[in-house]
Amino acid sequence: MRIHRGALVVAAVAALVGFPLFSGLALAADKHAAEALEHAKEAVAHGKQGHADALVQHAEEALKHAGAAGKNPHLDEGIKHLKEAVAHGKAGHADVGTQHAEEAVTHLAEVK
Repeated sequence: MRIHRGALVVAAVAALVGFPLFSGLALAADKHAAEALEHAKEAVAHGKQGHADALVQHAEEALKHAGAAGKNPHLDEGIKHLKEAVAHGKAGHADVGTQHAEEAVTHLAEVK
């Protein structure tokens, strides 16, 4: 009986300590995904204005946050398009970079 009670106490304490830890990690991932989406939207806005350098800057920032947001098929696809947006933006192709940034926005918006 004592062993069962001790195990129950240990399980309860582990749940009380573990739950906030894991929910904090989930909140951090959500925050990074939201930041990635906002920067990707900024990349689109600047790209539409023909500002390839600002597109690159925001797409690179979006990449940092998307990479820190964890694993998700939409994140992976968004990262792929952000990398393309950076590559085309660095080449001065704001129009093509914008198209990739728009695709990234579409995928990042689906991250749950």
